[in-house]
Amino acid sequence: MTFPVHRPRRLRRSEALRGFVRETRLSPAGFVYPMFACPGKSVRTEVSSMPGVFQQSADQIAEECREVAGLGIPAVILFGLPEKKDETGSESAFAQGAVQRSIEAIRKAKLDLLVITDVCLCEYTSHGHCGVVKDGVVLNDPTLEILAAAALSQARAGADIVAPSDMMDGRVAAIRRKLDENNFADVAILSYAAKYCSSFYGPFREAGQSAPQFGDRRSYQMDPANAREALREVALDLEEGADIIMVKPALPYLDIIQRVRERFDVPVAAYNVSGEYSMVKAAARNGWIDEKRVVLEILTGIQRAGASIVLTYHAKDAARWLKD
Repeated sequence: MTFPVHRPRRLRRSEALRGFVRETRLSPAGFVYPMFACPGKSVRTEVSSMPGVFQQSADQIAEECREVAGLGIPAVILFGLPEKKDETGSESAFAQGAVQRSIEAIRKAKLDLLVITDVCLCEYTSHGHCGVVKDGVVLNDPTLEILAAAALSQARAGADIVAPSDMMDGRVAAIRRKLDENNFADVAILSYAAKYCSSFYGPFREAGQSAPQFGDRRSYQMDPANAREALREVALDLEEGADIIMVKPALPYLDIIQRVRERFDVPVAAYNVSGEYSMVKAAARNGWIDEKRVVLEILTGIQRAGASIVLTYHAKDAARWLKD
């Protein structure tokens, strides 16, 4: 019997050959580094469940952004912690809020970075939900104007892209209209279009101090069992004016990323979320995995599924490793 002519191993026998025929080429050019802005000065507090991630004041944010830019990472996304929470999350739109001040500090430092801002109320509300609450119910329409005001405030501070993550119906249209009416037509919208009600958000809720004080977010975030619904959510956000869409989380929803990439000819982002990050960090600290190889494999998998933009807390480490 003649041995088969086809030998796939021929192209795997050296790193030079493997690299030459590699289909997915991971690069920091698509990374976004998430950061947590807090009030004060010279504040830098590590998040206990997220080693290497910090709540930071604007001056410290700007300093870390120098490092981020130096690593070739093109963008950061800012989440904010307020001085004081209230029922409607009003501080989200304050001109002197932690996010707004951080944007200004980054601009003053003249860093070559895109600044993306998260638009949501969960960090700002006393009840921890992403919208206005009445009688225990999260109200959709009354929330939209507050979200639009927050996005406008961030645009005025200098944000390049605003990223609504609340999952209220119609919020992209409300934000687009508010920006356009105030001469910010060039500010782009990155929509958390398919954001699932996931158990992988736990560490973020410590970092953002955003755990709901009652119930959960199943009435507005997507059911993890649904895939076709994600395509509808993406289509609606694009109709309302979204420029970039995102799937969150990434790893349990690689199939959703792939479906979205195949259906829509727009930039697709994915969020490698806090729980995914913290599990890797915990396993690495226990010596159970090779952190570098696992992280690069995860990020390659997310990109291979179809995400050209990856929000990840691993961004700085991955950028260093990719330079080696």
